[in-house]
Amino acid sequence: MAQVDLILTNATIVTMDEDYHVYRDGAVAVQGDSIVAVGEAAEIGKAHQASQTVDCSGKTLIPGLVNAHAHVPMTLLRGLADDLRLDVWLLGYMMPVEREFVSPDFVHLGTKLACAELIRSGVTCFADMYYFEESVAQATAEAGLRALCGQTVLKFPSPDAPSYEDSLALAREFIEGWIDHPLIVPTVAPHAPYTCTAEILHACAELAQEFDVPLHIHLSETLQEVENWRREYEMPVIPWVKKQGLFGAKVLAAHCVHVDEGEIHTLKHNNAGVAHNPSSNLKLASGFAPVTQMLEAGLNVGVGTDGPSSNNDLDMFEEMRLAAFLAKGATGDPTALPARTVFAMATRLGARAMHMGDTIGSIEPGKRADLVLVDLDRLHNLPAFEHDPNAVYSRLVYAAKSTDVTDVMVNGSWLMRGGRLLTVEVAPLLEAAAEYAKGIDVFLIEREGSVLSKLIAIGGAEMEESYEVQIKVRLEDPTPALQKLRSGELEVLRTAHYHEYDTYFLFPDPSQGRLRYREDDFIGEDGQVTRVRYRLTLTGPAAERAYPNSVLLSRSRFFAPATHSLRFYREYFKPSGEIEIEKQRLRWLVRYQGEEFFINIDRLIRPPMEGAFLEIKSRTWSRVDAENKAATISKLLEELGAGGAPVVSQEYPDLITA
Repeated sequence: MAQVDLILTNATIVTMDEDYHVYRDGAVAVQGDSIVAVGEAAEIGKAHQASQTVDCSGKTLIPGLVNAHAHVPMTLLRGLADDLRLDVWLLGYMMPVEREFVSPDFVHLGTKLACAELIRSGVTCFADMYYFEESVAQATAEAGLRALCGQTVLKFPSPDAPSYEDSLALAREFIEGWIDHPLIVPTVAPHAPYTCTAEILHACAELAQEFDVPLHIHLSETLQEVENWRREYEMPVIPWVKKQGLFGAKVLAAHCVHVDEGEIHTLKHNNAGVAHNPSSNLKLASGFAPVTQMLEAGLNVGVGTDGPSSNNDLDMFEEMRLAAFLAKGATGDPTALPARTVFAMATRLGARAMHMGDTIGSIEPGKRADLVLVDLDRLHNLPAFEHDPNAVYSRLVYAAKSTDVTDVMVNGSWLMRGGRLLTVEVAPLLEAAAEYAKGIDVFLIEREGSVLSKLIAIGGAEMEESYEVQIKVRLEDPTPALQKLRSGELEVLRTAHYHEYDTYFLFPDPSQGRLRYREDDFIGEDGQVTRVRYRLTLTGPAAERAYPNSVLLSRSRFFAPATHSLRFYREYFKPSGEIEIEKQRLRWLVRYQGEEFFINIDRLIRPPMEGAFLEIKSRTWSRVDAENKAATISKLLEELGAGGAPVVSQEYPDLITA
């Protein structure tokens, strides 16, 4: 008779092995961190003697659930910003708050809270991607859970790294420090193709291959991402990342919502795993992943919750149920994704998707003792029918709840017994979380009240104090001025031709200024667009001082590249009103009487206005210089044949609404 540490007996055992064995009166023998035998209780009892035997009568023993994609420290951001599009949610709220607050302490605390939630819901292993992943690993190991921990790499500064080279170095250091840990599989996590570069993906794949660890990444999550890729690279996301050598590593690809049949086969051929995140994809309206097609192609597809700020929980029972319902609704086929298949995705297939299937995901000899006891004899799960051999899977997926989990073991050690957490003390964690929430509230309240703060929060804004002497006049016919500018009599330093599309965002408080989203189409000599520039300009109220035929305008301006869509900025800044202007602009930079002046001749297309506007402006830095340039502007205006033209004191948005 073999000696073992523990026998769990008299349970209904759902093994999730290749043959889907279920033992109605079964037992599992555990030695150290591993399972040594599973089978009928009588047989296990005859062949093994245990130091401890646990009677599991009335309980169902399942493999620990595998959460194949999460950002667990984001428990501290749960409910922070909801009912937003993915880009607004991520770039407008999550990342600005993370830049301000995320630290090793934040990550450790958030992970500990997540571990408590995961244990209570029967999760024994999860795949994470976040910042300061060293702290994620430490907190997870302290709680006794198993995890694939990915150090995030981005092309722009992040809370733990000022550059991608720094985050890549952090990933290497993290992997080296944790490579042989019994619970933690360390890895690198390039966030997504749209937040990385080809160079970054190459480097991350090489790092993962060097240490033979998986690589965790978001792929094809939104239709916008895929359409942008087709437009820019003339191919979808999956073939593009393949071209960058990504699949040289063991890839765990989160989402894969918008992939076609060819891309599914590419993922399968390259042994990539996929993490399906139904709650997050639905909440962010990302779409419906073709899960049934993926499984039919032989892909290993797991189930993930995604981060608690986009789900908003880590409940895998809820996720399994939704995955099944979503597949049925999306395909119109009630037989799609049956309960047994979904439960396999949350256990054995999820472990394989994470490239950890050799050690976890099923109750089999040689696998780690990651085990969960569930009480299915609860009001919401009764009565129980036995005529269908798959009934237990239906009970687990369609009726069971995370609160039915009573006991959790990882690596042969108990983390929860009788519903009581053994490795995490929750109360002090919640107190610390509340303090973080107060600070984040203050930050967001102050930011939401300031257009400037919101502009700075999304990055790239540069301040410029502007002092300009300028005049704008209305011309019935700009021909004389154009002839003069093209005659060669003036010293022209450079010229440009733009087709400009301006959207001005208005806000209830005029002191907030006015935000302009501009698309500048640069027009070549052949009349064709040569390049396009997008820019945001926040202009504060102007302090004016009048001169004869001109005015001194003093104001602050903040410029930022407009790297997102107009729709993004509309949803992010929430203006109270908008004004749209389209115009053709001819611009000259001239040197006149020793001073440089910009001369613009504008024709308004939308809303249409007769004639044109001539504007002359020059930067100035002192009162005397302003007075001298004001006098020179008057002479230049005469030189252009526009000395008697009516002066326009309003800016275009004010002019068209007057």
